[in-house]
Amino acid sequence: MALSEITITKAIVDRFFRKFLECVDVDTAIVGAGPAGLVAAYFLAKAGRRVAVFERKLSIGGGMWGGGMMFNEIVVQDAGREILDDFGIRTSEYEPGYYTADAIETASTICSYAMKAGARVFNCMSVEDVMIREGRVIGLVVNWSPVEMAGLHVDPLTVTAKYVVDATGHATEVLRVIERKADVRLETETGKVLGERSMWAEKAETLTLENTRRICPGVYVAGMSANAAFGGPRMGPIFGGMLLSGKRVAHLIAAGG
Repeated sequence: MALSEITITKAIVDRFFRKFLECVDVDTAIVGAGPAGLVAAYFLAKAGRRVAVFERKLSIGGGMWGGGMMFNEIVVQDAGREILDDFGIRTSEYEPGYYTADAIETASTICSYAMKAGARVFNCMSVEDVMIREGRVIGLVVNWSPVEMAGLHVDPLTVTAKYVVDATGHATEVLRVIERKADVRLETETGKVLGERSMWAEKAETLTLENTRRICPGVYVAGMSANAAFGGPRMGPIFGGMLLSGKRVAHLIAAGG
C-alpha cells in the first residue's frame, strides 16, 4: 500500500480535535503534568471522572525527569514507595526508610497508567486565565505555549471544569492568575500566595500533604504548588510527598464531587 502524506495529516488533525473536543467540558482540569498532577489524574480517572491535564512544556514529568541535578534517580520514603508499588515501578532500598527509583521509569510509567485509566494529557498548552462565575472558578483559558513564548496576539480558547487543580509546582501559575485578575480571596493567611521557603526536606514532605487542599472555590492545590501557596519549604529531589499529594487531592475531589 502506498502511503499518502495527506492521509497522515488528516489522521493527526482529525484524531487530535476529536480528543480535544471531548475535553472542553470535564470534571477536573489539572494544570501541570508533574508527579502530583499525573498521580491525581490517574486516581481521578480510575474513579470514573473525566480528567484533562494541561502541560505547558513539550515533555511531561515536571522536575522528576532530572532527578537531582540531572542525576536521574529519585528518592522516596516508605509511604511514597507504596504508591510506586501501585504502579509497578521498581524501587531499591538504600538505607532504612530511603528508597530510590529510576526517574525516567517513574515519570513515564505514571503517565502511561493515567492515560490508560482514561485521563487525557495536552502538552504545549498554557493556562493564561481562568473563568469565574459568582466567586467560583469554573474553567480555564488556554493557548498554545509557543504563542505565549513568541508574544503573539492570538486569542485563547476555554475549557470548563467542575474542579481545577494547580499542580504547576513552584510557580503556582493558576493561583497567580487568580491573584492578579480575579476578585477572589485565596484561603491563606493573607488571601494571597504566601510563597515557597528554603529547602527543608523533612518538613516539606509533611507539609506538602497537609497543604494539599482547596485554595478557593473550585480550585485545589497539589504537589509543590501546595507548599508554595501556603508558605511551606521546598523538598528537593525526594518525591514521596508529591506522589502522596496527587493521591490525596484526587480523593478530596472525588469525595467532594
